[in-house]
This record gives sequence, structure tokens and C-alpha cells, in this order.
Amino acid sequence: MKFLKYFLIFPLFLNAELVIEITKGSDNPYRIALIPFQGESGAAKQANEIVKNDLIRTGEFYIFDEKSLIAYPPSEEEINYSDWRLINADFLLLTSVIDSNSGIEARYEIFDVRKKSKIRSSKVYGVTNNVRQLSHYVSDGIYEAITGIQGVASTKILYVSQSNDVDTSYRLYVADADGVNEQLLVKSPEPIISPAWSPDSKKVAYVSFETGIANVYIQDISTGERQSIIEKRCLTCISNEQISSPSWSPDGKYLSLTLYQDGNAEIYIYNLQKRNLTRLTNHYSIDTESQWSPDGRKLMFTSGRSGSPQLYELDLRKLNKKPKRLTFEGNYNAKGSYLPGGEGIVFVHRSSDKFQIAIKYFEDNFVIPLTDAKMDESPSVSPNGNVIIYAISEQNNDILAGVTLSGAKFRLPSAKGQVREPAWSGFLK
Repeated sequence: MKFLKYFLIFPLFLNAELVIEITKGSDNPYRIALIPFQGESGAAKQANEIVKNDLIRTGEFYIFDEKSLIAYPPSEEEINYSDWRLINADFLLLTSVIDSNSGIEARYEIFDVRKKSKIRSSKVYGVTNNVRQLSHYVSDGIYEAITGIQGVASTKILYVSQSNDVDTSYRLYVADADGVNEQLLVKSPEPIISPAWSPDSKKVAYVSFETGIANVYIQDISTGERQSIIEKRCLTCISNEQISSPSWSPDGKYLSLTLYQDGNAEIYIYNLQKRNLTRLTNHYSIDTESQWSPDGRKLMFTSGRSGSPQLYELDLRKLNKKPKRLTFEGNYNAKGSYLPGGEGIVFVHRSSDKFQIAIKYFEDNFVIPLTDAKMDESPSVSPNGNVIIYAISEQNNDILAGVTLSGAKFRLPSAKGQVREPAWSGFLK
């Protein structure tokens, strides 16, 4: 392992925490009556607040204020469905927290008010001093039971923060999906770019300029250990002064990268076990920002070979296959990511003078803009495919924002510094 002087042991906490702000909810949210968590006062109160905020943050739920609850039934036998229909509630949640020496247990039951039936009863176990993570798992269970889609409250996000105080510094952070519980992975006086999660979400890859030239590092989230992967012996005549956009293959065995040869950006695949490079593209135009398809059979990338930045797809199963152009609408489409189900792509699309986050389904021939600001960039798709987090410039500040496919929107401004280049983890086990 190669450890460099700017390496910081994980975890380390700093107060640059993100703050969630809901800016737009769904037009037709599920109306939820959340009976306050029963149990030990401290843990119950904390769990109640976290679960409520998790559900609100999705933009797909309306949570009744506690003052508007017409009853506090302690059990299923005490539920009078007619009462809850009076306030037009769709679902009723009964919850509790039990804290003991062996750990902490959360229980929740979900009732469909209109059908007058229980749709889920579940228990979640956790460590006593980690009510937050336990609560996120409860939120995900509630979200899945009601929407049919796996929740992402228990997932993580990566992002880069730039501080312009006395000395400019760059920091790579990992945080809960709600922006809380921020932890510092690495700090450097030189830029850090292109963070990407491994498929099992146990490691991250990123590009750092801390030695004076760009290089790719892989870092273990739990231990903080990291390794420089590109060494001179595998570069031959390739210049590693310009390297970017590492992307993990779904099986975790390869990284696709952008490297410069003959003064031009090309796509390569790096074999993590054999530690060698295979060149994929060979064109006089720039090829960059590669992303693997969910099944690992294709690679999407941004290229200027048509005269403007557009997205192309390369079939890795066929030798010497010509890349297929994916985007045609507009003169700028870049930084693409596949939806987890493989049914479409999300990318940055220029419409008039705006750079927007957009989506295109493969069965359609048109682009759907999801945002309306002037300078949106670096979209990252949640593992359930329902939320997109991205970077936005607002009043000379770089912050993170999010949008769901149902139209809900939120912002995550930082308490300190500029934030950019978000990356969403996979589902955590």
C-alpha cells in the first residue's frame, strides 16, 4: 500500500455538514399518520424525528402534525379506521423502540386505512448508540411497503468540498443520504475529482492531484487505507498528468478510466487484479466520462466525435464494434449514468442557455428535463433509480440538490465551503 502525506485516518468529523431543505413535494403525496414512537424517551424521540424527516425528504409523503392526530392507538386492536378516514389519511404507522444491554430494537406496523388492513409488520435490530442508522432502515421498510420501491434512507453519498478560508483545501466526504453524519475521507491542498463507489459500497475510487500530477486512488471506507493504482510500469507512453473519471464495473474487477495518449483523451479499462490497461477508444475527438451499464456488458461515454459533446455506448462483447450514439437532441449531452434497471440514462443536457439534468428512456426518442436551473452538473442516480442528486451553482455558491422522478425537489447546502461532484452509494447490507 502507498500512503501519502495528505492522508487522514477515517473517520474524522468536521462541521461542513449538509442541511436538507425541501423545495418541492410530490403533487399527490401519500398521507401518513405517524403515531409517535413508543419506548425509552431519548431513543424513541430521536427515531421518531429521523423517520419523519426521511419520509418527508422523499417528497412523496405528507406526514400529519402530531397535534392533528385524532388518537394514539397503542395496538392494532385499538385502531378505528373510520376515525382516520375522517382526516383523509392513507396509512397509519404504529412504532416503538426497545433499548436494552444487548442492543436496540425498532418495531413498526403499517396499516392501509382505506383497505382496513395491515400491510407490514417488521422488527429492525441495531447497536444501542446508533439510533440513526436503525431509524434509516425503518424508513426504508416503510417506503418500500407503501411505494413498492426499495428505500435509500440508509445509503450514503460522497462529495467533494472546497474551502476558501486562509488556505484553499479540498476534502472528500462521505455522509448519510440526508447529509448528516458527515465523515472526512481525505484532505489535500490540491484538487480531488471524480469520486466513485465500488459495487459493494465498501471502497471508493477518486482522482487526486496531491503529488503534482493526477492519479487514481482506491480507499477502503472502514479502515481508511488507500492505494495508488496507476503506476509508471503500466502507463508506457501514456501521460498520467491527465487522468479522470474512474468508474467501477458491476463485478468490481475493473475500472474504466479516461487517459491521455498522443495528446488526446481516450477510454481505457484497468484490470484491478492483473494491474494492466486495455485501450477501448481510438479517435481524434475527446472520449471521457465512461460509465458501465448495470449488466456490465456496455460502456457509455461522452465524446465530441459528432462535433459536439454527445453520449455514446460501446458493446464490450463485440470486438472492434463502432460506438453507438445515444443522444441527438441538443448540442450538449454529457456526464451520463444508467438507471439501475437499465431502462434509460440520466445526464447533463443543454437546452437554450441552460445546463439541466435530464432523463432519456431507451424506448423513447425524446429527452425529459428534470431541473430548470442554469448550471446543473454531475448527476448521480440513487440505487433505487428514483432520486437524482447533482451539483448546482447558486449565487456564486456550489451546493448539492436533488430531484425525484415524481417531481419532488430538495437542496443540501453546506454549512461551510463549496460542495460538488456527488456520488450515491449502492444499497448497504
